[in-house]
Amino acid sequence: MAFWLSLIFCFFTFASSTPPHDPVKCESGNTVCTVMNSYGAFPDRSLCEAAKVEYPKTEAELVSVVAAATKAGQKMRVVTRYSHSIPKLVCTDGKDGILISTKFLDHVVRTNPDAKTLTVESGVTLRQLIEEAAKLELALPYAPYWWGLTVGGMMGTGAHGSSLWGKGSAVHDYVTEIRMVSPGSVSEGYVKVRDLSEVMNPEEFNAAKVSLGVLGVISQVTFKLQPMFKRSLTYEMKNDTDFGDQAVTFGEKHEFADFLWLPSQGKVVYRIDDRVPANVSGNGLFNFFPFRSQLSVAVAISRSIEENEESSGEANKKCVRAKRLASFLFVISYGVTNNGVIFTGYPVIGSQDRMMSSGACLDSHRNGLITSCPWDPRIRGEFFYQTALSVPLTHVKDFINDIKALVKIEPKSLCGLELNYGVLIRYVTSSPAYLGKEEKSLDFDLTYYRSKDDPLTPRLYEDYMEEIEQMAILKYNALPHWGKNRNLAFDGAIRKYKNANAFLKVKDRLDPSRLFSTEWTDQILGLKGNVTIVKQGCALEGLCICSEDSHCAPNKGYMCRPGKVYREARVCTLVSAY
Repeated sequence: MAFWLSLIFCFFTFASSTPPHDPVKCESGNTVCTVMNSYGAFPDRSLCEAAKVEYPKTEAELVSVVAAATKAGQKMRVVTRYSHSIPKLVCTDGKDGILISTKFLDHVVRTNPDAKTLTVESGVTLRQLIEEAAKLELALPYAPYWWGLTVGGMMGTGAHGSSLWGKGSAVHDYVTEIRMVSPGSVSEGYVKVRDLSEVMNPEEFNAAKVSLGVLGVISQVTFKLQPMFKRSLTYEMKNDTDFGDQAVTFGEKHEFADFLWLPSQGKVVYRIDDRVPANVSGNGLFNFFPFRSQLSVAVAISRSIEENEESSGEANKKCVRAKRLASFLFVISYGVTNNGVIFTGYPVIGSQDRMMSSGACLDSHRNGLITSCPWDPRIRGEFFYQTALSVPLTHVKDFINDIKALVKIEPKSLCGLELNYGVLIRYVTSSPAYLGKEEKSLDFDLTYYRSKDDPLTPRLYEDYMEEIEQMAILKYNALPHWGKNRNLAFDGAIRKYKNANAFLKVKDRLDPSRLFSTEWTDQILGLKGNVTIVKQGCALEGLCICSEDSHCAPNKGYMCRPGKVYREARVCTLVSAY
């Protein structure tokens, strides 16, 4: 009941939440530091440390920081304002590295309305980028739905929206120039600033478009924008009977199409979303409800309920709550309004700057954590895994049908996904970026329960989620989202990129001493070691694929067994005879 009172409170009021904490914490000034992502835990739950953090406010200061660290031979990693990447991209090796925060590199550098270009520093958030473009009556055509990401963060991980149209939905494919600060030689003063573009230096440019932070620090980025336009949005819920067929073709019919799939309920919410002229009447606003402020106490109660359901095996209760949540969100149109205040009916028409992204829980005053973003680690709130994998469009129908086959075996198995709003499915297409998407695909974004206190605690229907994950990666050749996922998603992933070797050659040229590389980046790039961590219980947290029972939780009845639909999978299954 408290959770639903919180929903009503947040929907009908404009509570502002406590702002997110700085991801970097230091013991003394800016030295002896630790860094964490915005969710409070990396996939392996390790603590990442650094000797100090630097907060340059200008490019000149950034150049000085990189030069000094290069001269000293110190490892460097970039940390963004909110540090939203789930994997350990922000971590340096050991305790002696330097963190370079782009928190204060958040300025507009120049505008050119005639050329429809906008140049900003890499610490500018997506929200700022959208607003600055709108001042010029211009728009970024595609972007992620959460506006708390920074320009540098999006470039580092290949962040995207949803579209097969134009150049596709990846932000980096609407970039024309990148200014990169990298280590230099002694004669260069230990630092080199490069201006990269497709015309002048296409190899370096296509490597830098999805950089993983291993080429240096992105200082500035120039975007090619489009004249402001409006969008017409309708959400429509249907049975998922023919979803496999629809998913393959729907993206060609609607420019901003996506889906929220509720597999245990047999439902799909179709996003019918198209471009309309700027002079069409409408002042709609996309203010996604799950990204709004929530009462911290109510979020904590909701989390406690889910933990009790997990420990007691109450899958039925999870399914009942999931259905109620799905109905509530659909009734309130997921927070979309016709005029910024209330929803009066479809279609909702609004300008691109008001319809593409949101993140109201960042609009914050300090209120002692009375309200917060629901995943804020300072409260006992949401704590989850995110598996985000791009399945080639040619395999999508079969992948969807395999998931439906799993649901048919046990209809309650995926209710946990629906408590996290369902499976978000977005369209992506091929990119010239060396580590961008290889072909037209659908990105399946699955968010699900993770134990906050005990990594050796299995989840309800652990084996179903593991089988879906392995099915996508191994059977259907899916690519991982670089900024999400558990360790196993990156195992061997680099071999799926046809331009991986070209990327590594650029990396060697720009940072021959490997000062921006770490053990983690070497692992995901296939250079040294492996991202999987084989130990007791490793499969429970996605650190490995089980090959023996000890990788699961045999003391709790979870053994390593073949998958139910994809028999080649090896998953942690609750054995009934236990």
